[in-house]
Amino acid sequence: MKLLALDGNSIVNRAFYGIKLLTTKDGHYTNGIYGFINILNRLIELEQPDGVAIAFDLHHPTFRHERYAEYKAGRKGMPEELREQIPVLKELLTLMGYHCLEKETFEADDILGTLAAAAKRDNNECVIATGDRDSFQLVSENCRVLLTATKMGRPELTAYTPEALFEKYGLTPAQMIELKALMGDSSDHIPGVAGVGEKTATDLISRFGSIDYIYDNLDTLDIKDSVKAKLAAGKDSAYLSRWLGTINCEVPICTDFAHYVPEERKTPELTALLTRLEFFKFIENMGLTPDYSAPTEKAEATPVKTVAPQDFSCGKALDIYADLNGGRIAIVSGDNAADFDAEAHLADIKKLLENGTEKRVYDNKSLYKWCKAEGINLCGVVFDSMLAGYLLNPSASSYDVARLAQEYGAAMPDIVGDNYEFLSSAVLHSAVCDSLTAELQKTDEIKLLTDIELPLSSVLGEMELNGFLLDSEGIRQYGEELEQRTAELEKKIHEYAGHEFNIKSPKQLGVVLFEELGLPPIKKTKSGYSTSAEVLEELKPHHPIIELLLSHRSVTKLKSTYCDGLYEAVCEDGRIRTTFNQTETRTGRISSLEPNLQNIPVKQEEGRRLRKFFLAKEGYTLCDADYSQIELRVLAHMANDTNMINAFIEGTDIHTLTASEAFDIPIGLVTPLMRSRAKAVNFGIVYGIGAFSLSKDIGVTRKEADSYIKSYLATYPGVDAYMQATIEKAKSDGFVTTLLGRRRYLPELASSNHMLRSFGERVARNAPIQGTAADIIKIAMIKVWQRLKKENLDARLILQVHDELIVECRQDLCETVCRILEEEMQSAAQLSVPLTVDAHCGKTWFEAKE
Repeated sequence: MKLLALDGNSIVNRAFYGIKLLTTKDGHYTNGIYGFINILNRLIELEQPDGVAIAFDLHHPTFRHERYAEYKAGRKGMPEELREQIPVLKELLTLMGYHCLEKETFEADDILGTLAAAAKRDNNECVIATGDRDSFQLVSENCRVLLTATKMGRPELTAYTPEALFEKYGLTPAQMIELKALMGDSSDHIPGVAGVGEKTATDLISRFGSIDYIYDNLDTLDIKDSVKAKLAAGKDSAYLSRWLGTINCEVPICTDFAHYVPEERKTPELTALLTRLEFFKFIENMGLTPDYSAPTEKAEATPVKTVAPQDFSCGKALDIYADLNGGRIAIVSGDNAADFDAEAHLADIKKLLENGTEKRVYDNKSLYKWCKAEGINLCGVVFDSMLAGYLLNPSASSYDVARLAQEYGAAMPDIVGDNYEFLSSAVLHSAVCDSLTAELQKTDEIKLLTDIELPLSSVLGEMELNGFLLDSEGIRQYGEELEQRTAELEKKIHEYAGHEFNIKSPKQLGVVLFEELGLPPIKKTKSGYSTSAEVLEELKPHHPIIELLLSHRSVTKLKSTYCDGLYEAVCEDGRIRTTFNQTETRTGRISSLEPNLQNIPVKQEEGRRLRKFFLAKEGYTLCDADYSQIELRVLAHMANDTNMINAFIEGTDIHTLTASEAFDIPIGLVTPLMRSRAKAVNFGIVYGIGAFSLSKDIGVTRKEADSYIKSYLATYPGVDAYMQATIEKAKSDGFVTTLLGRRRYLPELASSNHMLRSFGERVARNAPIQGTAADIIKIAMIKVWQRLKKENLDARLILQVHDELIVECRQDLCETVCRILEEEMQSAAQLSVPLTVDAHCGKTWFEAKE
């Protein structure tokens, strides 16, 4: 039999720190549980075990403490945010049918060791999943160790067999205990031998095998006298450390692997707990049937009758739920619902969607695009359940109807007639719309939906249909040019190195830089030297090869990500079409996907050249308009800082003014370098930057950076007061809001963990400003789109990039469209400072922007 044995505490701990803090609506933390279940599911998928056992530590002294009271002394306690998740995790695992093991006076490692020993004794297979290396001593022909980690919210696994362990460390599993005897383990407060580190300990054990051999032959060993002296002085400590580090493989637990075959899960209780935890994706993935019978405060809903399309009667309002890929549109009105075949009943659908009846839909953008393609003038849409769900919980992983029903307690009305699955979803959608409307009214976000997000979805739908003309041949040739440039850079890099090597290999590059060229290693990782961009930036003054390496990375990325990526994404009509995601970011910003047209590089000349391949079609031009320093203007308004407000009203360059105050010199004497540093401070403050980060960004000492920040806060005292007041209010409310009422929930502010709390404070400073700027550009997009239609101009909005809008218009309309862009963007919000917009025209995006 194969048994999957998990170190519960180790894995949940890594999941907790590897995933952003998650909470339910009522404030219970869930990120550790969420990450653990993801890892468990991944392990089961990979290993297909016969049985599963999860071992946990108890909050109780162990047999090791009885002999050595200092064992694990000083270890930082488990954060309360994680501690509260442990019993819930155990309950969840039990309901899923798995066996959780714990034993007083023993640790989880000892339970795992006992199971590993049983596998060897009974010739079974044991796979141990853990985040700690302590279990490496358990590796055998019958037991593999999977080292787990969570990076960017995703589980990563590294497998260790006896061969893999020896290849990595040059030691056998038993020698891993001997290694710990000498080097100790600071995390467990195992002392080891004073003055003997990992490198020396590894050398000693790989040469001599064990501490028994070392101490039996200490006088004759070929080692330095200083090391001998340390070993002699630390003999008792070494043997104590070996005893402490040895896993006990005789814990009194059941070792019959058949006992750990998962039991039948308790479906009703499991579904209820997953619903309470708001793990709706897990409910779906586990094939559970959601419970829509949640009680509501509303009166009992009228039963809905399913009817044939020809028998459908249209009332005062329509609820529309579409499966456009499947060619079906379900419409609910009052007490009847019908499933329309989009092709067979197109005329009936057109009549219903074009009438003046109020309509509630799911995913208006997709429905709008389908209607445009079919020649249907969709009108009367007053609600979008997907967008409503996003406003209420911008951190959710999805906004499908089933999840929204569970999260907001929407009860499924009784359905009379043929209860087809698709019609059931449509009927449930109607109930969801009722629940979401009530929730939006409670949070005062209903106008955000009706006035901004809903009309914007139609704007984005049309922009996706419009697309942007791309010079495919031009960008292909540019890719070839970059390929040639890459080859030239590689040749020069190899000349400096003295030989050829794989520049893209961090390991090979690390050897070249830090061993062969002798550059100072800035940072080391578990796999060797770090060659990250941050490290290379610090190494710039040390060798000319560094500048070439940075250029090589930049050029290869331009070639692969942009030239190749954009070329492959061009449609048959020569236009490139992105997908604008309205429900992805927590700040309210719109994102661009497949391809991402909001991420075209602009800082370097080689990146800016990409914009030359984005064109207006023949006889047309591009009008590009963007806000000037919109986030700083929003900050001035929200902070009500007199100095900053006056600077913007008077048209003073805010960065020059900040530099003048920071360096205590007249404005006329501010140099470009001073202005650049002041600019970094201005924008850094918005993002809650500290002296350490600022010093690295602008290349000054930490002391200088700290003085810049202090000068800034003295110049703009209203900003400092606003930031502090915002943080305090956010701690009280649990969220921050934009000027228009968009919420960003911040459970991190209540965390006992300093790093998480500091992150929450930085977000609290920034989110209202960035979110308000995002709201303003959305309003501007709607106003520009409506104005172009109202004046019946041959012009169309084709792209939005953060604070920038691009319109493709007939050439003779250039001045008119630029004026419209300026007027509508400047009037998108009434602030205490003017919103300044720069608009220009050009045949290419490059010309219009430059």
